[in-house]
Amino acid sequence: MSQATVVLDPAFTVGPVRRRTFGSFVEHLGRCVYGGIHDPEHPSADADGFRGDVLALVRELGVSTVRYPGGNFVSGYRWEDGIGPVDQRPRRLDLAWHTTEPNTVGVDEFVRWCTKAGVEPMMAVNLGTRGVQEALDLLEYCNVPGGTHWSDLRRAHGSEQPHGIRLWCLGNEMDGPWQVGHKTAAEYGRLAAETARAMRMVDRDVELVACGSSGRAMPTFGAWERTVLGETYDLVDMVSAHAYYWEQDGDLASFLGSALDMDRFIDDVVHTADSVRAERGVDKRIAISFDEWNVWYMNSGPSAPPREDWPVAPALLEDRYNVADAVVVGNLLISLLRHTDRVHAASLAQLVNVIAPIVTEPDGRVWRQTTFHPFALTSRHAAGQVLRPEVRTPTTQTAKFGETPLLDAVATHDDESGAITVFAVNRSVDGPLTLDVDLRAFGRVEVVEAVTLANPDVHARSSADDEDSLVPRPNATAAAEDGRVRVELPAVSWSMLRLRTA
Repeated sequence: MSQATVVLDPAFTVGPVRRRTFGSFVEHLGRCVYGGIHDPEHPSADADGFRGDVLALVRELGVSTVRYPGGNFVSGYRWEDGIGPVDQRPRRLDLAWHTTEPNTVGVDEFVRWCTKAGVEPMMAVNLGTRGVQEALDLLEYCNVPGGTHWSDLRRAHGSEQPHGIRLWCLGNEMDGPWQVGHKTAAEYGRLAAETARAMRMVDRDVELVACGSSGRAMPTFGAWERTVLGETYDLVDMVSAHAYYWEQDGDLASFLGSALDMDRFIDDVVHTADSVRAERGVDKRIAISFDEWNVWYMNSGPSAPPREDWPVAPALLEDRYNVADAVVVGNLLISLLRHTDRVHAASLAQLVNVIAPIVTEPDGRVWRQTTFHPFALTSRHAAGQVLRPEVRTPTTQTAKFGETPLLDAVATHDDESGAITVFAVNRSVDGPLTLDVDLRAFGRVEVVEAVTLANPDVHARSSADDEDSLVPRPNATAAAEDGRVRVELPAVSWSMLRLRTA
């Protein structure tokens, strides 16, 4: 059996565990909003039409922030359509997903849903077909207490207190030719700077995210960030990164190494941002909002409606995830945590039905996909400081990434409680791995819990009829002795070890 070693020391840290790392994303796309979080006809629906069973799973998932309303949708969105009496709201064509938007759910409903779910809203403004003034109007509506046109209108619509939204995205994927209002880096950078400057005149405490590249493979990657940050560096707090991963041509070994691409993506954006910082001669460092990430089988599931049809909330992009997908999602979270010094926010895209960990049946059941579990457990148990591990592991050759480590791992340490949590994946497609965790720098440690998500059939999927077979199970091989913990990790597996200093 292959063996890997991880050495941990409380003196070697990356930075704090950031709750915003565990964000998600709700876009007006497919059945994410209508039939997902909002379904007035469902037996569990509350007075606002929100599904109570979905809310319960969102809380269980441990989501911290939710990005809204897009995504591609936002680049053609008129936010004013979604306020006021519902029966007076206009229906609009959504060019992004070739559907009809009824505007039943808008900003006020979304903020109410966030309050019920216990999450922080992250609002995106339309810099595709709109600009500075519309962003200012939305900010005034949301954050000004009263005494102005838009703030008084919010109060008249039933929200007496301001929504107080802190996190704002300055558009979405403006580097993409698919985006309504697509712009060059220079065009977008100037507009984002003007918008950011004006928004801070209204509310100086907002935290602003400029659009970075919508993928590391974009032909403008790197040059886009340099140009945009050249315009916005002094005005924004973060730059976004988006990445999706999927098994291509059945290459499971490369798919399991997807976090290597995320690592490189983050490192490249950091280096670009820091080069702009050096040129400007300033102390401020730009952070990353990785506000779209997931596994996504782009060519599976329902596709866009026919050109002549503009349906309301059709089933779109409803991927069904398997065990290998869950292992990769858990590994991507490991990547985000190990970059916690520069990744200050992240959003799993998306939350319900659309490439999501939560799936609903119309007027029926709700259930957890395999990807639900590593996210929920990492969100629940990662606390304190992210440790900088020393990892020694065997490697394998993959078609996409070359020499690829079989083990990937990260750990967190909460000094106050003494809790240590190790998250680890075995990327081997054909054999187990023995993991030896050296914790002698902590003194005596003991195992509180060890769980592993794995299955001999790595393509097995959960369903509404059986969501309990493919969940993390106790790993009885975990044992502590003389400041070390040993555990066996099955092939294609994600594991969590909860430890404490004795």
